Order: sequence, then structure tokens, then C-alpha cells
Amino acid sequence: MDAQLTEDKQGRRAVTNPCLAPCPIEQGMRILGGKWTGSILWHLQGEPVRFNDLSRLVGGASKKMIAERLRHLEAHGLITRRVLSTAPVSVEYVITPHGRSALGVLDAMRRWADERPALDNA
Repeated sequence: MDAQLTEDKQGRRAVTNPCLAPCPIEQGMRILGGKWTGSILWHLQGEPVRFNDLSRLVGGASKKMIAERLRHLEAHGLITRRVLSTAPVSVEYVITPHGRSALGVLDAMRRWADERPALDNA
């Protein structure tokens, strides 16, 4: 049930059904809202991508940051990590059906951001 703000006859306000845990929007933002997370997931939508190729695609992020974000996405079931039996060993990342379901949200966010003026310190 949603939280509601009520007011009594004396004008005092009270909340019924307060949010005691993160709401679904906040939970989603905690998963998708990390720096570079959406970009990484977006670049995985077409086909499996090797780690070094992904680091080239997301040029503004360090390899350490990309590795951290990939672990985060994998922990939440949005991507899977596959170790390839090549010499030297390579790793590629694949979006899962659960991760694919987030692409609509990311696309809507992209369109929303395109409609507003650019921020200087984004």
C-alpha cells in the first residue's frame, strides 16, 4: 500500500503506511543507477562482448570501474560471465533475459535525457 499524507482538523499532518524499506523505484535505481552501469548494459544488448572490447566501448570508465560494475550486474542476474577457452584466456559478457528487460527503462531514460538541456557537470 502507498504512503499517504493526511491532515487532521487542527492542521496536523501524519503519514499512514510510511515507506519503511526502499520502494521498487529506489531498488531499481540501486541496481541500474551506478556510474557506467546503464552504459555497460546498453552495450551488451546486441551480442556477447569481451572485456577489453567493452572497455573500449565505454571509453570514459577505467577497467577497474568496468570490472566492478560487471560484478554488480552479474550479482543481480542482469548479465552472465563466460570464460572462453582461448590462449590467452578471454572473458565475455552476455545480457540475460532479466537484463534485457531493463533495456526499455534505459531507453526511456535515454530519450528523457535527450529532451532536456545538457548539464555542464554531468
